[in-house]
Amino acid sequence: MKRQLLLFFTLIILVNSYAQDKKASQKTEILTLGVFHFAFPNLDVVKTKDEDKISVLEEPYQTEIIAIANAICEFRPTIIAVEIDPDKQEKIDSLYKLYKAGKFDLKKSEEYQLGFRIGKKLDVSRIYCVNDWGRYYKETEELFNDSIRLAAFERYYYNNITESTEAPKITSIIDEIYSLNNPEEIKKRLSEYLDIPFKYEEEEGDFFGVDFETGRWFSRNLRIYRNIQRIPVGPDDKILLIIGREHLNLLNWYFDVSNEFELISPLPYLEKAKDKMN
Repeated sequence: MKRQLLLFFTLIILVNSYAQDKKASQKTEILTLGVFHFAFPNLDVVKTKDEDKISVLEEPYQTEIIAIANAICEFRPTIIAVEIDPDKQEKIDSLYKLYKAGKFDLKKSEEYQLGFRIGKKLDVSRIYCVNDWGRYYKETEELFNDSIRLAAFERYYYNNITESTEAPKITSIIDEIYSLNNPEEIKKRLSEYLDIPFKYEEEEGDFFGVDFETGRWFSRNLRIYRNIQRIPVGPDDKILLIIGREHLNLLNWYFDVSNEFELISPLPYLEKAKDKMN
């Protein structure tokens, strides 16, 4: 009886180990490329002055973007996801179809300059829209309709912020994107979301700042992650995610600990892009 039980439990362990190994081997590779927003919409706290904005449609920036696109193509993604709301999917599908047919000139945004360009070169069938804006608690949402509370919140933020709110002019797109994807820089950026406005309290001991950041950032990125999970993948698929650099401070962590994805760094590919420019 003891021998039978021993064989039984040994079999369970072996089967479970095999299942886990098989599951791990089926992880989908995902390369996350964090970027600054090429069209400079200035929707973030850190903004670029008009005189410091570059036109990515001009040289030498177009040559750099093409070098980045060609280098990332070596990863050979079969799926490309971008930071656009899913309700724009039909529009993106239409524009991408026109671009592949040579009937659409690329606009400034990174979704077009990199996403469309790489997609066409590799004959990727679709550019997936995976953005989301998160979900606020009712109590924090009410802040935006109360001018007094909102003013107090903004005063706290701008009185405690330590980083500059003005972005320097970009001289090299490749160098800038390489820096933005540096793991230490990504780690440093996450710390900002655990400081201000995370610590803000309307009343001593409350969790207003925590709830605000939960909706604004943590909920948002979890929803983006879920949108990526929704993309149908096969055993041979690879995903390229092109997204604002700030999102990497959570998304890379999610992908890194996931049982579904294997996180791939863009840095070796960006180094190749640098070499092609030299």
